[in-house]
Amino acid sequence: MGGLALCDQPGTCNIEGHDGNLFNVYQDDSPEPLDWQACLTDQEAQHLGGLTPGAVQHAFERLAWPASPLVVQPPDGRTLVNFDTNFYTTNTAPSTRTVTLIGQQVTIEATPTQYLWHFASGSDGADLTTTDPGAAYPDLRVTYRYLHVGDVSPSVDTTYSGRYRVGNGPWRQIPATLTVPGAPVALRVVSATPHLVGY
Repeated sequence: MGGLALCDQPGTCNIEGHDGNLFNVYQDDSPEPLDWQACLTDQEAQHLGGLTPGAVQHAFERLAWPASPLVVQPPDGRTLVNFDTNFYTTNTAPSTRTVTLIGQQVTIEATPTQYLWHFASGSDGADLTTTDPGAAYPDLRVTYRYLHVGDVSPSVDTTYSGRYRVGNGPWRQIPATLTVPGAPVALRVVSATPHLVGY
């Protein structure tokens, strides 16, 4: 057997009581003409050196996807106690990587679909999960009100959904998601004392 490839339009199959995927099988290095199709489980196909959805998912999990930068407003690393501090990230667009798996070009695309906001740590900490990346002031869509003065280290983790295609074939969804932790940002919560100012 010279080669094993995931079909451009893979279908599921069932032989002798086990579910699998249809694979194109070639007897030499040229994909023309197709010799036959085989119904194989992911484990069987990997044993034969084939490109399986499981192999693509493994590559998706091993690739480096960007961590989301966290923007805090007010800027300059300071905010007020009992004040709606605004948070957002600019990481909203899909990222793509092209890899070669089992001799085939595979394009993998990762799209941010969920954000886990860590606003603080300790007794003043709170987390929030959203599909919203937040927005710059005055659109206050992701905010947190700190109740105590002190230093905190907010961050945002990003969950990616993936899809892939083999060569110029159709896009296929990757069933599992991947979460990339974000770097913490130094933030000092301070109190403000009102003063009467004359004209």
